[in-house]
Amino acid sequence: MGLLALAIAPGLAICIFVYLKDKYNKEPLGLLLLSFFMGVLSIIPAIIIQISLTKPIERLMGEGVWYTAVYSFLIIALSEEGSKFLALRFVPYRRRAFDDPFDGIVYAVMVGMGFATLENIGYVLQNGLGTGILRMFLSVPAHATFAVLMGYHVGLAKFDPANRRKYMVLAIFWPVLFHGTFDFFLFLGNTWLHFGGAVVSFIVAVKLSLKLIRKKQKISRDHLEGIDSIIGYNHDII
Repeated sequence: MGLLALAIAPGLAICIFVYLKDKYNKEPLGLLLLSFFMGVLSIIPAIIIQISLTKPIERLMGEGVWYTAVYSFLIIALSEEGSKFLALRFVPYRRRAFDDPFDGIVYAVMVGMGFATLENIGYVLQNGLGTGILRMFLSVPAHATFAVLMGYHVGLAKFDPANRRKYMVLAIFWPVLFHGTFDFFLFLGNTWLHFGGAVVSFIVAVKLSLKLIRKKQKISRDHLEGIDSIIGYNHDII
């Protein structure tokens, strides 16, 4: 029971943190829970894709840096972030309650934490306390940063129809880039140098996510105050 609580706690804590950051227009609890559940379900297609592609691509490419890159960015990151994106796009995005630019971040984090929590339960129950503590401070928060990157751009897409396609592409591109980089260093080797590379990418993602949360809070406040200049706002993240 202790390991299960350890596995569940980080995801729930991050959900509460982001919910409290939504200062101007709180989301309905039912849709938040549904989004979390959709995140849990989104792990299924990701696993199917990973099982289907890993062995064939490994046989085709063999082991090495290039295979690790393909495995990290295309098989793992793209399958997982793509599955989470579909859950976000076809459930909360379509609901009337998604009426505020900050909602993209809120719902994306709920989806991402649903995914990360189920994944975390599997890892922690299989590998024990040490894994649970490490993932509490690294892997689960990393999934949260990927979700913020995704939700930021999905929120822009919702309220800027003229640039919707561009923002939807960026909503997948940036999470896959950071997710793939994080996994690439971890999969490349087990030295402190490899671990350090993953941590650096994680820190960059955390700082960028906090910046985007603050930026989206301002957009959300302006949106609710009736300001019509949101589209003219500087949306580029780098």
